[in-house]
Amino acid sequence: MRRSKRILLPLIGAALCMGAAPIPPSAETDKAAIRQVIADMEAAWNRGDFHGYMAGFLNPGVTFVSRGQFQRDWQGTLDHYVRDYGASPETRGTLHFCDIRIEMLAPDAAQLISRFHLAAKPGQSGINTRLMRKVEGRWVIALNHVSAFEPDATHPAYCQ
Repeated sequence: MRRSKRILLPLIGAALCMGAAPIPPSAETDKAAIRQVIADMEAAWNRGDFHGYMAGFLNPGVTFVSRGQFQRDWQGTLDHYVRDYGASPETRGTLHFCDIRIEMLAPDAAQLISRFHLAAKPGQSGINTRLMRKVEGRWVIALNHVSAFEPDATHPAYCQ
């Protein structure tokens, strides 16, 4: 018994002197941070701030797929938004994300799937599939895939 105490006590003392290892953020903390990124993007879009919206994407390396095509990169995606939606508040519309589902894949990776509705002329609804990455302590969208449709009587808008 004494021998085990002689071995165990110095080990405990050494562990206490070294200090506790930092506790990694919980999955719920990361999910909340990811939801905040999406909320900030929605708010930026709705005030007409396309650069603020794009702050949620990995720059320059985002992969963006929409309408069956790859956008060029971060700048190409920004150019697409400005070109296709930036003429007026009516063409920009009001964006809303809903039914957000997040699955943590690793401490620095998550999958996000959500519905969206863009109330504009013409309106759009659809689903985003996103690979979120934690880069330099900040969650960003590294891969974004959009599947969109124009709502009608047969296919109502999401996020109503």
